Amino acid sequence: MNQANDNPTPYDLAGRVIGCAMKVHSTLGAGFLESVYQNALAHELRKTGFHVETEVRLNVFYDAIVIGTFDADMIVDKSLIVENKAVSKLNPAHEVQLVNYLTATRIDEGLLLNFGGDSLEFKKKYRKHPHQ
Repeated sequence: MNQANDNPTPYDLAGRVIGCAMKVHSTLGAGFLESVYQNALAHELRKTGFHVETEVRLNVFYDAIVIGTFDADMIVDKSLIVENKAVSKLNPAHEVQLVNYLTATRIDEGLLLNFGGDSLEFKKKYRKHPHQ
């Protein structure tokens, strides 16, 4: 857990990540590649005291066997997946991608960030549990 935020709830964590993303977007503006925003956001989050992993290779399981892998853009404090985009507008496929990542990892909360517009666009997504 980070020093800047003792025992944050997942909601607090997502809110703080959004705050850092807003700072990155207001500083850089639109027009860069996704990797530029991802690197800036990772730097900003680490400065704030968060544990950040980038381009994390994760396994996808089916019937208890690995059937594939994917690379998550970021995992923050081992409890929030952050998927970064730099497109003119988010679309439903971006949201489905994040929900699939949540399902594959068993992480409960994800954040989809889009740095490509005039203002930061974000959406929170949650993993659906089998009983829901």
